[in-house]
Amino acid sequence: MTLDTTAINQQMTHFNDHEAIWLFGYGSLIWKADFSFLESRPAHIIGWERRFWQGSHDHRGTPQAPGRVATLTERPGAVCHGMAYRITQDVLGPLDVREKNGYLRVVTPLHFDDVEEEENREGLVYLAGEDNAAFLGPAPDTAIARQIAESHGPSGPNRDYLLNLAQALRDMGHDDPHIFALERELLALPTQPA
Repeated sequence: MTLDTTAINQQMTHFNDHEAIWLFGYGSLIWKADFSFLESRPAHIIGWERRFWQGSHDHRGTPQAPGRVATLTERPGAVCHGMAYRITQDVLGPLDVREKNGYLRVVTPLHFDDVEEEENREGLVYLAGEDNAAFLGPAPDTAIARQIAESHGPSGPNRDYLLNLAQALRDMGHDDPHIFALERELLALPTQPA
């Protein structure tokens, strides 16, 4: 698959007749919602877990030295917490560009956290599977943390992405062992000179 998925995503027609769409954010979309939205709610999806296995060549790294950012991997019974945003169709274009580095639009059942009774909606999530050109895959936590510590791109240091995500999950009251283990490894590394 090509590295830039913008054109592929713009061919998705599943939500074309919807006035508004629920978008699920599980990475930087939790703490950096730099797009207009009608409503936001804490939410989760089932059967997926967050992993820092996606390369970032355009935001938190460069083509020569990619950073690492979150994607989702399938695991039966897993629960991935994040934020859901109700957006209008016109927001998809800029989001397709933001998520162009290997991410595809995928339809998913969405579950809201802020209601006592189960309330499900059909939502949209951007995920980067193993077949995309920027996928880096698993590595030891120490190696991932070191790569994050050393990476920097147009959107800033890769470490900020991880630390902001860990803090956002903590603020929401959610435990993510993978993210928090990477955060511990990153903070244990010697400070890099500026």
